[in-house]
Order: sequence, then structure tokens, then C-alpha cells
Amino acid sequence: MIVDIFIPCFIDQIYPDTGLNMVKILEKVGCGVNYNPEQTCCGQPAFNAGYWDDCKEVGEKFIREFQNDRYIVCPSASCVGMIKNYYPDMFHNSVLHNEYKQIQKNIFEFSDFMVNILKITDLGATLNGVATYHDSCAALHEYGIKREPRVLLEKVRGLELREMKDSETCCGFGGSFSVKFEPIAVGMGEQKLDNALDTGAEYLISTDVSCLMHIDGYAKKVGKNMKMMHLCDVLASGWD
Repeated sequence: MIVDIFIPCFIDQIYPDTGLNMVKILEKVGCGVNYNPEQTCCGQPAFNAGYWDDCKEVGEKFIREFQNDRYIVCPSASCVGMIKNYYPDMFHNSVLHNEYKQIQKNIFEFSDFMVNILKITDLGATLNGVATYHDSCAALHEYGIKREPRVLLEKVRGLELREMKDSETCCGFGGSFSVKFEPIAVGMGEQKLDNALDTGAEYLISTDVSCLMHIDGYAKKVGKNMKMMHLCDVLASGWD
């Protein structure tokens, strides 16, 4: 199977190793990986900020870059949720109607693709320690995944997964929300970090590095020690 990959702009610019680890995993399970270097963004930042015309322009570019019938795999539930849930608002009955419908059908968040399409749950990963998992709002409420990341993490050798209190509560990032409403966002990040630390975990894991970036910023600000890891980084651990 050959799959296309979509690497979101913030992963490309800030956390490129997460994108590379997803490629490493896909190749390990036998997928050929195609990357279009012209790709940039799905348009979500502009959409969330209310700049729909700018978002549509970026979305048109995205659609034209993935015009085929291959699966598209992405290490960000928020970006895939944007495409599946909000592209219809912009492109329904447009000249790109058929193209956006095809992408909606083809694009998958990484853990969903692994568990429900490839039917693979054990990647042979090893990570010694205790971890807790954060359900991002986008993954849980927009994309609809909860079980899949946990199924994959349960197979990681040496890793003990402990559920934190209010694991489904927002961390406070919310894209531009954390910029416009900083005091509220910081308070929510503090609560999320405290709940994670209360489990005794060394690692905080999520499908969305945007959430982890927000929580990590607060943790470093107050000098609290917890390592943030994207699911792909965990699953690529302990093997060559």
C-alpha cells in the first residue's frame, strides 16, 4: 500500500521529528510513503480566527495537492477534524466539491489509520516508565477517537499507562484561544498538568502536539518536570 502523508505546518516547523517518526512507523508496517513537498497547511488557524476567505484559499491549495485515491495519513487529529468537518462549509457545491469529498473519505488521523484500517496494534515499541494520556478536544469531539491511541499504547513494552482525572477536559490551547484569552488558557493548562502529575507519570502523551506544546510551555515556566510525547514518538521508541 502506498499512502500520502500530510504533515501539518506546526509539526513541520516545530516538531519535525514527530513527522519523521510517523514515516518510520508506516514504513515498518509495509506502507510506501509519498510526501508532496508543496504542502503547507489545512487552513485551520485562519478558520478559527474568523478569516474564512484566507482559509478557503489555503484549503483550495490543500485540495489540489492531494488529488488521488490514496489514503492520506496525518499525525494531528485537529487538522483532520478541520478537513472532515469544516471543508463542507467552504467547498460544498463549489468547483472543488467532488475533490473535497474524495479527501474527506481518504484522510485519517494516524492512530485511527493504524487500528481501524491496517488493523495493527503492536508495533514492537519499548518505552520504560509511567505515562498518562491527554484526549485533545479535536481528537475526542471533532474526530471521535478515544480508544485507538490507548490500544496502541497498551502494547508498548515497559510502559504503564495511568488515566488522569478529567482526561477529557480541554488543556486550554484551542489555537487562537490561548492567545486571545491567555489567563484562562494558562489556568486550564495548569489544571491539566497538575492532573497529569498526580498520576505519578513521567510522560504525558497525546495525538496533538499543539496541546502538548501549550502544556509544556506552562510546565517549563513553573519548573515542573514532565516529558511531553506525541503518540508517534512513543510508538517509534525502542527499535531501529
